[in-house]
Amino acid sequence: MRKIGLMGGTFDPIHIGHLVAAERSMEACGLEEVWFIPNAGPPLKDRAPGAAPEERQRMVELAVQEHPAFRVLDLELRRGGVSYTYDTIEDLQRLNSETEFHWIIGTDRILDLPRWHRIDELAARIRFIGVDRPDEVGRPSDPGEMPALPERLQERVIRVPIPQLAISSTTIRTRIGAGLSVRYLVPDAAHRYLIEKELYRLDG
Repeated sequence: MRKIGLMGGTFDPIHIGHLVAAERSMEACGLEEVWFIPNAGPPLKDRAPGAAPEERQRMVELAVQEHPAFRVLDLELRRGGVSYTYDTIEDLQRLNSETEFHWIIGTDRILDLPRWHRIDELAARIRFIGVDRPDEVGRPSDPGEMPALPERLQERVIRVPIPQLAISSTTIRTRIGAGLSVRYLVPDAAHRYLIEKELYRLDG
C-alpha cells in the first residue's frame, strides 16, 4: 500500500514554508508523494481568499512543478463551497483504495482538530502529520500543547520537526499590500506570477 501525504489550504499565496513542510513530511514518514489541494473556502476561517481560485491553483502548480513527487489536485475547487476534509478524503479513498493517506497540518492547527467536520470518522480513516512551525513572531510551537488534544486524536497525530521559518501567507499579503518585497519567501515561479497579476496589491 502506498503512502501519500495531503496538504490542503487556501495557499493565498503558497510560500516556501509549505514546500519545506511537505518535503520534511515525506522524509520523516516515508511518503511516496505529497498532493497539494487548494480549497474553495476554509470552514474555520472568516476571511475570504484574496486571490481568485484559478490564481491560487496556478501559483501552487508553478511552485511545485519542478518536484517529481509533488502534485496538485483541484477537486475541492471543482466541488466549490466550504471545503471539508472529510468529503475530500471520502472522494480520494473511493478513487485510491490501495493508498494510505496522511493529512499534513501545522502544529498551530492541531488544537483545532476537535472542531473539524466529522473529526472522529476522519481520524479513523487517516493519520495526521503535525509539522512544527513558529508563531507569527517566530517563536517555536509549544511541544507541551499536545496533551490538550483529546487522547483519541493524539494517537492519530505524528509530530514532524521542520526548520523554524517565520513565514505565513498573511505576512506575505501584508508585505505586498505595503509595497514590500516577498522575493525568496515565495517560490520563484509563483512569485513571478503574483507580480505579473498584481495580486494582493490592495491588502494590508
